[in-house]
Amino acid sequence: MREKWYWMAGIIFYLLTIHPNTFFAENSSLQDLVDQTPAHGTLLLQNKTYTGNVMISKPITIRGSGKTNIKGDGTGNVILIQKTALGSRLENLRISHSSKSRNSVEEYSAIKVLSDRNILKNLTISDSFHGIYFSSSNENDLSNVRITGMGGGEIAGQGNGIQLIRSQRNRLTNAVIRDSRDGIYFSYSNDNVVKKVDISHTRYGLHYMYSDHNHFFNNHFHQNIGGAAIMNSKGIELIGNEFSSQQGSRSFGLMLQASDENKVEDNHFYHNQRGLYIDMSQKNRIISNEFLQNRIGVELWASSSSQVFSLNRFFRNTLPVITIGGQAQNQWSEDHKGNEWGETFALFDLNEDMIGDIPVKYKSSLAKLMEDQELVYLFLPSPSIHIYEKINQFLHRQETVFTDPYPLMSDRGNGLPAVWFLLIPVMIILGIIFVKRRRRIR
Repeated sequence: MREKWYWMAGIIFYLLTIHPNTFFAENSSLQDLVDQTPAHGTLLLQNKTYTGNVMISKPITIRGSGKTNIKGDGTGNVILIQKTALGSRLENLRISHSSKSRNSVEEYSAIKVLSDRNILKNLTISDSFHGIYFSSSNENDLSNVRITGMGGGEIAGQGNGIQLIRSQRNRLTNAVIRDSRDGIYFSYSNDNVVKKVDISHTRYGLHYMYSDHNHFFNNHFHQNIGGAAIMNSKGIELIGNEFSSQQGSRSFGLMLQASDENKVEDNHFYHNQRGLYIDMSQKNRIISNEFLQNRIGVELWASSSSQVFSLNRFFRNTLPVITIGGQAQNQWSEDHKGNEWGETFALFDLNEDMIGDIPVKYKSSLAKLMEDQELVYLFLPSPSIHIYEKINQFLHRQETVFTDPYPLMSDRGNGLPAVWFLLIPVMIILGIIFVKRRRRIR
């Protein structure tokens, strides 16, 4: 019996001397436990449900045990990290049930962050208006988060998965966001990094306004109305992302609108109504992307110019590129490297340098029709569109959409074997000989 007391005394001594700032949650209210935890201390929560709402006014760590639930009372933010709580940590928590009221000036969230340099990791969020809201909050690290919005119903009646307002240099990694209004919403927020985030079943997976020099790596935007809408911004990097299965009459994988000098590189655009949509945007670099099985690979409006397209791969799109509203001056190659066009064009490569021997010039009669009649987008897969194009080709009513001076040969077979250059003249000569012989026989 004495040995047990020695062990208990030893453990208590260890906790008080080695980890004096660690507190275990018992039967007090969660707000009381937070208030009792000293600055820079750690509050360990049990595997049970705690009732919010909670306000954190000093830097502390709140750490759950794997199945810890913090449930708000439905009247405000479930957890509010105030400006004075700089450097707080939230870990291993399930958080739910913020206010969903739209009648308040404040937009409520499962977690609202007002301070800087906080760490939020291993969180599951549901049943809240916004999931996580950063407001003038900088240099935070958010990772391993799953956010499920309210889903269904009126889109405007829901909040966003993650929202950043005037928040700079934050890092968001390894998140899954579903069923919210927008997956991630940026406004006046610069120099942030978003990496390995999966967003689906939203209005816009990424909705982005007046925010510059942000970086998006290896994210997956799929089954949204729009994958990513970049507006009124510049200097953005979108590298290694996938935009897939955004379908609807006005859907797109990625939209650049009034956005300049951005880098779109090594992305995969698959099975969208439009892969890439560009309007009122200048000097963007579209490099080494793949456009596969979209209704329209790239839709360019005449208000956009000075884009650079190089080393992109276009395969099995209904239309590889369409320009609307007139012609714009864009560059379809760089350093004598154009783009791959799959089976859209048959190319020759006699010197085997993997560049087509003659430029590719793509013509279409659909631009004016699509500008005047939006319903045309719904009929793009129809044979009638193909017939319409052929008729206008015959009548010379097509306009040049683009000219690629250095089209790339594709390993998927857009080239004709060099032997055809030998066979074609031979066949012409044989044909002439055959015709002359028939005339002599007659």
